[in-house]
Amino acid sequence: MSLPTAFISVVMIWSTTPLAIKWSALGAGASFALLARMAIGTLLCALLLWALRVRFPLHRKARLTYLAAGLSMFGAMSLTYWSSQRVNSGLISVLFGLSPLMTSLGAAYWLKEEALTPNKLAGMVLGLAGLALVFHSSLALGPGALLGIGVLLIAVLLQSLGMVWIKRIGDNSSAVAINLGTLLVALPLFFGVWWLMDGQWPVQISSRAGVAIVYLGVFGSVLGFVLYYYMIKHMETGSVALIMLITPVIALLLGHALNDEAVPASVWLGTACIALGLSLHQWGARWVARITSP
Repeated sequence: MSLPTAFISVVMIWSTTPLAIKWSALGAGASFALLARMAIGTLLCALLLWALRVRFPLHRKARLTYLAAGLSMFGAMSLTYWSSQRVNSGLISVLFGLSPLMTSLGAAYWLKEEALTPNKLAGMVLGLAGLALVFHSSLALGPGALLGIGVLLIAVLLQSLGMVWIKRIGDNSSAVAINLGTLLVALPLFFGVWWLMDGQWPVQISSRAGVAIVYLGVFGSVLGFVLYYYMIKHMETGSVALIMLITPVIALLLGHALNDEAVPASVWLGTACIALGLSLHQWGARWVARITSP
């Protein structure tokens, strides 16, 4: 697959994932929808690993990576599906756009990476300003939306810290193998949540929810991540970072057009602040160098 095709595919998958999460959770129950998605993803990933004849490593670094990624996925996805019943789908993508900023802070503390440069600080301040605007808009939507955004923010934090943990382990296993190991760790935990919270097969699953679950299992849990890791290996980091700027806008538009979700002006302004903050965080130093160069 060409890099432009992979880029467009990931943008479209990640832009549609929040709305699919909302549709699947409302149509089949959050815990069952999440369990079914991950079961489909695990089966498909195992078949893909077998078809590609990729080795599934079990050395110490690989096991630690599976554990870190699996626990991170379990925490982030469980909270995201819970929040999806209380917030607009577009806001899920907007808040997950903050993950590079949170990851940068985690890397500064845990990996001793340089994260507090002037451009990165400016980006974080703008990101926080955007987050404040999103919280402000939630006040008009009621206490349920405010709680949902707060829980969703914890989900973003868990995912970001998981990424830092994985980077600290430093395993070089295949992306398909890591994805399968992650799902194998997380799947029993998702089953436990479903068993404790519900434990019953849904009496009826709407056709929209069923299609959303299959879509998330095939594209959201497998294809999207495989293509993302493929781009990381073959594209510049700055180009890959563009995904986080594009997907929130498309997700907001899709939620408004396909799910009649209201998007207040403050949400658009907050999204713009977060996007500008990410841009400064990613490319601020390069911009300053160009401006100050003779």
